[in-house]
Amino acid sequence: MSGQSRRPSKPYRRPRKDPVRILAFEALRAVDERDAYANLVLPPMLRKARESGNFDGRDAALATELVYGTLRWQGTYDAIIARCVDRPLREVDPPVLDVLSLGAHQLLGTRIPTHAAVSASVELARVVLGDGRAKFVNAVLRKIAADDLNGWLERVAPEYDDDPEEHLGIVHAHPRWVVSALWDSLGGGRAGLEDLLAADNERPEVTLVARPGRSTPEELIEAVGEESALPGRWSPYAVRLAEGGEPGALDAVREGRAGVQDEGSQLVAVALANAPLEGADRTWLDGCAGPGGKAALLGALAAQRGARLLASEKQPHRARLVARSLAGNPGPYEVIAADGTRPPWRPGSFDRVLMDVPCTGLGALRRRPEARWRRRPEDLEGFAPLQRELLRQALLSVRVGGVVGYATCSPHLAETRAVVEDVLKARGGADVTAEWIDARPLLPGVPALGDGPDVQLWPHLHGTDAMYLALLRRTA
Repeated sequence: MSGQSRRPSKPYRRPRKDPVRILAFEALRAVDERDAYANLVLPPMLRKARESGNFDGRDAALATELVYGTLRWQGTYDAIIARCVDRPLREVDPPVLDVLSLGAHQLLGTRIPTHAAVSASVELARVVLGDGRAKFVNAVLRKIAADDLNGWLERVAPEYDDDPEEHLGIVHAHPRWVVSALWDSLGGGRAGLEDLLAADNERPEVTLVARPGRSTPEELIEAVGEESALPGRWSPYAVRLAEGGEPGALDAVREGRAGVQDEGSQLVAVALANAPLEGADRTWLDGCAGPGGKAALLGALAAQRGARLLASEKQPHRARLVARSLAGNPGPYEVIAADGTRPPWRPGSFDRVLMDVPCTGLGALRRRPEARWRRRPEDLEGFAPLQRELLRQALLSVRVGGVVGYATCSPHLAETRAVVEDVLKARGGADVTAEWIDARPLLPGVPALGDGPDVQLWPHLHGTDAMYLALLRRTA
C-alpha cells in the first residue's frame, strides 16, 4: 500500500440558480425550438418573473439585453465559437450552443467582468445541461475570454478588400446575402451601408401612436412625463418614450385610444389617408390588416371624415387581434377573416386601399434580430407570387380614381419596386391600369426620400423601420 495519503475529494456543491440567465436561456430555446420571436415570447416571461417577486427592473433589463444581444450577434458569435471547439459547430447540441452564445455575449458584448461572465455561464450550464457539459462550456469560454471583440473580428472576418460582403457580415452580424441585398437597395458606398448595419443592431425606441379623435400626443406626453417622452420626429401622432418606458401602464394604451406603433408604420397609414383622391371618399380597405396597428390608425382617420373601414385578415387569430385594436373606434368599421388573393367583396368597391403585404421582414431587424438568421434567399421566391397577386387584387378592389398603397416592411428590391413595376407592366392582369402618385410630398419634413415616386424609409436615416410605400391611382 502506498505511503502517500490520498487527497480528500471536494464535497459536491449544488449549482447556483441565476433566475436572470435561466430566463434568458429559456427564451433562446423558445426562439430556436418553436421558431418564436423574442419580442413575443420574452415580455410574458418577464411579466411572470416580476410577479413572482424575485425579479426587479434591473433583472428585466439584463435579461432583455442578454436575449436580444445574443440573437443579434448570433452569426458572429458562431464564427468565434467555431474557432474554439474541436468539432464542426453543427455537431454541438443546440442547448449547449445557446449557453455558449450567452456566455460569448457577456464576454464580448457587455461590460460584465470576465470572471463573472465565465462563472455565471458555467453555473447556468450546470443547471440546464449538467456538470459534464458544463466543463466543456468552461473550456470554450476561457478560450473566448482570451481576446476582446475587436481582436476576434480581426481573426474571423476576412479583409474588406478580399471579400467586402463577408467582412461586413461578420463585423456587423448580418448574413452575407442580407448585406448584399441591403447594399443593392441602399446604393452608395461603404459608409452608408455600415451606418445601416450598425442601426440594425441598436435597440429601437418605443414609439406610441395617439389615435386621432381618441387621444392626442399632448395627452400621452403629459401622462408619461415630459422628462420621459418626446414628440415623434415625423408623424403628427407619434410619441417617443425614453428607454424603460412602460406603454401598458398608460390609460390611453389600456383603453385602445393609443397604441405602440413604429413611426414608419404610422407614416404609411397617414400618407395613404392624405393621398389626393378624385371623387367620393367613403369606403376604405385594409387588405392585410393583421395584427391591427395600421388598421387602428386608418380607422381613426376614416372616422374623422365619415368614412367606413373594412379590415380584412386571412388568419382568424390575427383577425381577432385586428378586432381588438379597432375596438372602440368612433366610426363605422368591420373586421373579417378573408383571403386578399380571393376577396369576397366586389371589384371597385373602395376609395382607398392599403395592402401591407407579407414579406421577409428585413426592414424590422432591430425589433426581430433572429429574423436575419432565420430567413433565406429562397424565401423571396415564396413571397413573390403572393405579393404580386395581393397588389393586383388591391387595384381591382379600388374604383377608378381611387388610391392604392402598397407597403412592406422590407427594403429588398425584389419585394418593393420590382413588385409594383411587374404588376403595372401586366396592366393589373385584368384590364386595370394605374399611375404612380409621388408619395414624398405626403411625408412632409421627412428628409432623404430619394428620387420617388415611391418612398423607402431607413433606420439609420429616419429612425424608423425600413418601411416601403408606393402609392398608385387607378386610371381605367
